[in-house]
Amino acid sequence: MQLKTRFTFMAVALTLVSGVASAGVLARDPYLQKVGPDTALVAFRLASSCSPEVRYGTGAVSEVARSETTGRNHAVTLTGLKPGTEYTYEVSACGTTTPPKRFTTAPQPGTRSVHFAAMGDFGTGGSDQRKVVSRMLTNKPELFVALGDNAYPDGTEADFENNLFTPMAALLAEVPMFATPGNHEYVTNQGEPYLNNLFMPTNNPAGSERYFSFDWGHVHFVSIDSNCALGLAAPNRCTLEAQKAWLETDLATTKQPWKVVFFHHPAWSSGEHGSQLTMRRQFAPLFEKYGVDLVLTGHDHNYERSKNMQGDSIASSGGIPYLVVGGGGAALRPFSGAQPDWSVVRDNKAYGYLDVEVVEGVLTAKLVTIDNKVLDSFTLRKDLPPVEQPPPADALNINVEGERGVAPHSALFRATTSSPDVPVRWDFGDGGTAEGHTAKHVYTRPGQFTVTATATFGALTRTATAVVSVSETSGGTPDAGTSPGTDGGTPTPPPNIADKDGGSGGGGCSTSTATLLPAGGLLLSRLLRRRSRRPS
Repeated sequence: MQLKTRFTFMAVALTLVSGVASAGVLARDPYLQKVGPDTALVAFRLASSCSPEVRYGTGAVSEVARSETTGRNHAVTLTGLKPGTEYTYEVSACGTTTPPKRFTTAPQPGTRSVHFAAMGDFGTGGSDQRKVVSRMLTNKPELFVALGDNAYPDGTEADFENNLFTPMAALLAEVPMFATPGNHEYVTNQGEPYLNNLFMPTNNPAGSERYFSFDWGHVHFVSIDSNCALGLAAPNRCTLEAQKAWLETDLATTKQPWKVVFFHHPAWSSGEHGSQLTMRRQFAPLFEKYGVDLVLTGHDHNYERSKNMQGDSIASSGGIPYLVVGGGGAALRPFSGAQPDWSVVRDNKAYGYLDVEVVEGVLTAKLVTIDNKVLDSFTLRKDLPPVEQPPPADALNINVEGERGVAPHSALFRATTSSPDVPVRWDFGDGGTAEGHTAKHVYTRPGQFTVTATATFGALTRTATAVVSVSETSGGTPDAGTSPGTDGGTPTPPPNIADKDGGSGGGGCSTSTATLLPAGGLLLSRLLRRRSRRPS
């Protein structure tokens, strides 16, 4: 929303806002905008001026955010939220509190499960619009993509209040809406009331909300202002060239595997207005170049799905399906002629919306009617690379430089943890210990030593092990009778038992004769001494 005209909106850092307004307190129920993984914006209008506050939380509304203005129009930006988390919120104003409402933040970028809804040409305030909205809320998507003509007939302030916010209050309080402008919004001052009442992302170079992109899970959404592309905007507000240049950069740099583009005027349609060739010729080459998967439009008051198209023809392989989802509430209209060969299915009898689920590499879409029937369904598939799993918050890995060597052997040990502040203790398996993420140790004797690193993450501990093999200096291997890394002792060779000829039993090394003489002399001396003590 542009904050420079008609209304003054106050953006305050906090989190969420209300659902169903209490009678006489809110002139406009709260509606969710710009919901992301950690933020959300809630806008609402008071019946009279006072200082409102928003109470919110994950379950109980334990947090409070106060607006800093006493005006009637408020926009509250909530920050510090958790991705993919349900929040409860309520608005307290002028002594009255609204009933609590709930919404869920966007998942972490890259999350491979997304559920969204899309429709256009709905903003009439009539009963058919209300039925479609009720059906959509029953199935409750994560987000709602509005395809233009959101406020008939002229996109005025009153049209937005009476034909968008009033009939769709329950949906907009719980499901965030991301919109693109239709030709009816452009009737009044090139869409100024549209910009004044809605808060869309501002990530194009002009900082405009006329066209933008955002990620929801592993889907990249792009909104194009087709009115601007067709020359309905003044050059100082929006141009085709600037929008195309931004689009190419945007599509080329997104990291999400699925790409969905939406705008109002259809590139392929056999309805009353027919195909808009400027949109096709100017943008389809970029869609094809950068792998757009699905294009959603409105304008014609019917439903139609094309075959996979490339350029001006049916694609022999690949290609993009183009959909017109214009049965959101405005009067349905007849098709202008026979069904063309590029059209897979079309219908101008049922009101409904497109329900889309994107799970991993499978996109499943279906047109759901007000009586919950599926009028059309199709599936798109693509191969996705494996998800790169980030290490857990308490991960521990170790690296050893010098896993083998000859005693005395020096080895260097390094520990990698999720935080540099995590303490690490080393047990080198030979009785030696150390502390720190890096440690050096010298093994003075041969053996196989199990090294253990222990990291302490608060109340949790994690361990990792490695083995260091150390050989004898002569290049021999540790004796089989040794139990390295357990008792810390030095291996003891088996004794050599000398036979009477001075050889070693069992094939051992011979023992020096000089070593045996002292023991034999001592034995002889004792024998003579005993004999001298006998009585004669």
